[in-house]
Amino acid sequence: MSDFTKVRCTLAVLDLAQSTNYYTCVLGLSIDFTAPGWTFLSRGSFAVMLGECTDAIPPSQLGDHSWYGYVTVSDAAELFGEYQGAGAEFTQELADKPWGMREFGIRTIDGHRIMFGQEL
Repeated sequence: MSDFTKVRCTLAVLDLAQSTNYYTCVLGLSIDFTAPGWTFLSRGSFAVMLGECTDAIPPSQLGDHSWYGYVTVSDAAELFGEYQGAGAEFTQELADKPWGMREFGIRTIDGHRIMFGQEL
């Protein structure tokens, strides 16, 4: 059976420049490369493709369907502090969960929701 070697989430965004700025300045991702209508970004093993779709339904209107990722990190408290300082909007504050994770959630500028967690 073939192994998965890398995952890159693909997201529709309404304003590519604004969303790219959010992912770089608030979430600390780096731009890997761009193509017309697209920005490819990553931080460590987390990678995302932002595609400009000006007529898409905003994720903020999708309710629970706006969740798109759970990212395991080495230090959730440090990342939470970084994102607080950068002005991220939190959906869940940093907390230890009974399933063995220290985690928090954010909502992106487009309304996508991401959870970040550290194994305890």
